Amino acid sequence: MQRSSLSQSWWQQVSQRLQPRPLPPEDSMALRLGVQILVCVGILATDSATGSWHSLWAIPLSLMGATWSWRQRHRRNIAAKCGIAIGMILVLAVFLSRLAGQAGDSRILLTELLIQVQILHAFDLPRRKDLGYSAVIGIILVGVAATVSETMVFGGWLLLFIACALPVLILDYRSRLGLKLLKRRSISLPPVQLGKMLVAVVTVGLVIFALLPRLPGYQLRTLPVSAAIDIPGKFDAQQIVNPGYGQGDSATWDGTGQDGEDLQGEIAFDDQFYYGFSQSINQNLRGALKPEIVMRVRSQAPGFWRVLAFDEYTGQGWKMSRNDKSETLSRPAWSYRFVVPQLGQRGRTKEVIQTYSIVTRFPNLIPALSQAREVYFPTREIARDPEGGFRSPVQLQDGLTYSVISDVPYRDRKQLRKASRQYPPFIRQHYLQIPDDIAPQVKEQTDALLEKANRPPISAYEKALYLAQSVKQAYSLQLDLPVLESEEDLVSAFLFKYQGGYPDHFSTTLTMMLRSIGIPARLVTGFGPGEFNAFTGLYEVKNVDAFAMAEVYIPQFGWFTFDPIPGHDLVPPSVDDDYTFSVLKTLWNWVAGWLPSPMMNGLTAIFALIGEGLAKALGFFTGGWQGWSAGLLVLSGMAVLGWLAPQGWQWWRYRRRLATLPPMEKLYQRMLHLLANRGVPKHPHETPFEYTRRLHQKGEGVIADLVTEISQSYVSWRYGHQTYDLSDVHLRFQTLREKLRSQ
Repeated sequence: MQRSSLSQSWWQQVSQRLQPRPLPPEDSMALRLGVQILVCVGILATDSATGSWHSLWAIPLSLMGATWSWRQRHRRNIAAKCGIAIGMILVLAVFLSRLAGQAGDSRILLTELLIQVQILHAFDLPRRKDLGYSAVIGIILVGVAATVSETMVFGGWLLLFIACALPVLILDYRSRLGLKLLKRRSISLPPVQLGKMLVAVVTVGLVIFALLPRLPGYQLRTLPVSAAIDIPGKFDAQQIVNPGYGQGDSATWDGTGQDGEDLQGEIAFDDQFYYGFSQSINQNLRGALKPEIVMRVRSQAPGFWRVLAFDEYTGQGWKMSRNDKSETLSRPAWSYRFVVPQLGQRGRTKEVIQTYSIVTRFPNLIPALSQAREVYFPTREIARDPEGGFRSPVQLQDGLTYSVISDVPYRDRKQLRKASRQYPPFIRQHYLQIPDDIAPQVKEQTDALLEKANRPPISAYEKALYLAQSVKQAYSLQLDLPVLESEEDLVSAFLFKYQGGYPDHFSTTLTMMLRSIGIPARLVTGFGPGEFNAFTGLYEVKNVDAFAMAEVYIPQFGWFTFDPIPGHDLVPPSVDDDYTFSVLKTLWNWVAGWLPSPMMNGLTAIFALIGEGLAKALGFFTGGWQGWSAGLLVLSGMAVLGWLAPQGWQWWRYRRRLATLPPMEKLYQRMLHLLANRGVPKHPHETPFEYTRRLHQKGEGVIADLVTEISQSYVSWRYGHQTYDLSDVHLRFQTLREKLRSQ
């Protein structure tokens, strides 16, 4: 019986210890209010980033739930908890049903689910850990807004969130310590110090953001795509819908009159839409575009956002001679992924992933970097023309998002110089066409430019590069060029009459000059990279960024663009350059614009000298076994210095601190330092006598006695303001140090 009662008693004690103790409810109203503000800011930031404002209803409901849970925080609320569990099951079911019908980007659906869960959770916030869960939801919402946002508006929400998060963190920490905040003045950090902390956090964050390398992203293939678009009727792959030509959104213009003849005379110029996005273009147009943002692009590398290419020159423009051979591409019902057929090429390429967000009306053409391999688009079908351009069944509208994966080729000049001049028959058939009446004069002018080279280029790539530079330098932009006569040829007028022309006329002329000497070329239209926003990480592309370039075919390597327009680079930016620290470069260019020229030149010279020194050092250390040996020695020395530097820094700070102390305080701190190195440090919460008592309990003997004597002298001086014999105390300290050394 006695043994049975003992076992029962033991089991009751174990059960009580294993049973979780309910945490006390959180009584801090300031902490609750701060957490709700964080959640509201997160909801507003998400809606602002998406531009939908569909979740504003969640803010009053969340506040209502927080108020109810504040009043019910001391009760068990079993019925409310059951209702919350049922509600979460229902919102999960709705989310899964919506997710099954959306094959693309699910970030917005996940955000809506998180907001709905937060509303339900707001009705059950009795403890601090529950408030912490709501605060984490606010952080996640702001993080989602950061990935979705495409403008600088998000920066304001981020600053507001940080400003609210700092006092919430302080209140949460004080709650963990069990401190009660009954009055505002009990907060340890006043508003001035909170402001300083906010400035420090934002400054450090900007520095980290600037130094953070832009490594290749999008490791997952669930790329951003708009919701599915259902198209009634049959998709016409040959149709181009351009609001700049014709009346209304559904009107089309293929560049031909009613009789099928090309329109070469002057027609109305639309100052909103670039003229070069149609089946046939008339370069006799005159006018200027009004700047307007067309799209925002998130890409691993900048480039020429290619739209259309043209193979047939009409005398005053271009047209696509094989538009009727455009092919339709289909995707599976469970994915937005279109697989683009590829031609085998020998050159080295790099995968570049792009996401395009349209912000205004745009033709049913799909911009993309060259050699697109996969297109993620919300329609069931898209089209691809023989020149490599993509088309949508519908006109692209504001808010549409799609993604593209391209295998962009490197411009390896060494390999391109060695390329063959044996062109396939279909290339010679379509990309060497030139009117007979201008061919001799154009060829003669082209040969004359090539003869001016110090070392005449031999390969097709080098000839194209040299001619692009020559056209850029020999001819001038003439924005007041008169309208050409109906029978007047654009290239002849450019070369022999006006000695220049409009920007796109340079590209047309270069294309014809290349064809005149047997190099296949075509005209390609699209957008330049646009302006990179270092804070959003997006390229903001405007309609004025649209222009035309010459695209040259290199056997076994594919098509490469050349830009002869004055003020432009000879080749557009591509994967050949390193964009790992593009944010830092952009910020430096922005800062450099505000610096005086002498200071800017001096800093540039310093950075150039540093870069040159690093390049020479790298070349030396990688040049043979001697360089490798020297590099290993340098790395070993740096490792040793890296290990010694923190210790030296701590020792210097310790000696500097001792130099500012009174003699008795200095002696006492030296004693504590010696004992800490021996493995018996004094804890911050211990008094001097508590520390000496612990030393006696550890059996330190003589050492504990010496420490006690020195501590008594220190306490008498520090707290009793009594005089002391420094020589006597110093003698005891020397004795203590010798004892410690002898052990």
